[in-house]
Amino acid sequence: MTLQRIIRRAASLTILAAALLWAAPPTPNGLAPTPPMGWNSWNKFACNVSEDLIKRAADAMVKTGMKDAGYEFIVIDDCWQISRDAQGNIVPDAKHFPAGIKALADYVHSLGLKFGIYSDAGTQTCQHRPGTRGYEYQDARQYAAWGVDYLKFDWCSHTTQDAPSSYALMADALKVSGRPIVFSLCEWGSSKPWLWAGEVGNLWRTTGDIQDIWAGKGKEYGLGVMDIVDLQVTLGSYAGPGHWNDPDMLEVGNGGLTETENRSHFSLWAILAAPLMAGNDLDAMTPAIHDILTNKEVIAVDQDALCLEGRRVRHGEDGDVWVKELSDGSRAVVLLNRGTADQTINVTWEELGYPAHLEAAVRDLWAHKDLGKFTGSFSAPVASHAVAMITIKP
Repeated sequence: MTLQRIIRRAASLTILAAALLWAAPPTPNGLAPTPPMGWNSWNKFACNVSEDLIKRAADAMVKTGMKDAGYEFIVIDDCWQISRDAQGNIVPDAKHFPAGIKALADYVHSLGLKFGIYSDAGTQTCQHRPGTRGYEYQDARQYAAWGVDYLKFDWCSHTTQDAPSSYALMADALKVSGRPIVFSLCEWGSSKPWLWAGEVGNLWRTTGDIQDIWAGKGKEYGLGVMDIVDLQVTLGSYAGPGHWNDPDMLEVGNGGLTETENRSHFSLWAILAAPLMAGNDLDAMTPAIHDILTNKEVIAVDQDALCLEGRRVRHGEDGDVWVKELSDGSRAVVLLNRGTADQTINVTWEELGYPAHLEAAVRDLWAHKDLGKFTGSFSAPVASHAVAMITIKP
């Protein structure tokens, strides 16, 4: 058997293994065949949301080229709702959304984008606005009538509720709402949703809230980027078309990370096949942040048709190696320097599942540059808190 036939056979076996993975659990609603991409208001604006803000974000998604790069959802997080009327219908805050939610959704749709909204499985949202408990079917019908395409469903004020049952109830309500709506479960990984949520929703949070820091815990709650990455290591087998592990929204461009750390954050979310939900002010991005969020080569790794989540194949005190099989038989690799000093990090072909004697072409996805052909291994200098992100193709 020739070397090329061996390579093709190995690629075919990888694709077959992925197909078997896709079969269980099934896609719950036919949506989100690849990880969702979009923007959410919370990380930058928290409760300070308005009709004008959402329109500006939608406009910016188009004019900055983010739409062309694959981003499509514009999602309002908490604080858009203020009460319920006498019939139990959810009421938007008229001061900040004077034209109403349907008009706002229509505006977003007019730009060729999709519109998302937020609620909570409990009696109140995390910011003490009315939750959905007891109103699941009524709210789902309202969202469908407004033209909602995506629902982020939180887990505050849930008291004695059971998470699998509560989320399944809302999923059933969405299924009969009359409109396809991507369902994002946000219960912070507290009941191991990767074990049950694949038949309920399209993505599920795997951890507590992300904070705009490299590592450690936030001042009040939440986790840094490195802490969240470490919690993804054993979860890859649960992800696939229509059901994704969600390590939370991106903090790229919000000020707490350096440019280098922002690039590493984005690279790691891509190798994890994570949803790419930007959380910065799209209308005020620096050129550097724009270039990170719109790097089509890195995005292609996240959106690859094989739909496999990357694996950490080596972990050290100061450095990690992550690998993701791609649909063309190649591998995406992230060499991560977690430490405070610059270092050289290598990856061996055995760690990629390739024979050591194989010659393969290496490409740098941030420099957009072919680095040449290598045999057996590849190494690169990596600065503190930086990554080298490459593809390796036989």
